[in-house]
Amino acid sequence: CTLDSEVALRVGGDFFFDPQPGDSPVNLVLIAGGVGINPLFSILLHIADLHGYPEGKGKRHKLGTAKLYYSAKNTSELLFKKNILGLMNTFPGKITCCFHVTQQRSRICKELQPHVTGK
Repeated sequence: CTLDSEVALRVGGDFFFDPQPGDSPVNLVLIAGGVGINPLFSILLHIADLHGYPEGKGKRHKLGTAKLYYSAKNTSELLFKKNILGLMNTFPGKITCCFHVTQQRSRICKELQPHVTGK
């Protein structure tokens, strides 16, 4: 987002992301903490599936970017972290993630280091 951008915010409850082929592309910012990642990880997988849908097989979805901000006490509590890293590697620039840890006591593994902020 940039200054004066319009954003929509949804907290809790029933929500989903189901873009249709004719929809304008949107950029998503997903924010999760702890086990709250579950529904957002599902959305991330759906986005990856749509990005990977081959050209010429029906109508093509126009997708923007998806940025996930995910916080936990430490990296061992970041659920699906390997899967999320895999999605970022498969769809560079289209799917990104910033992990944040609040109580990390041990060293952060090299694979996660570029994506982790916190104490």
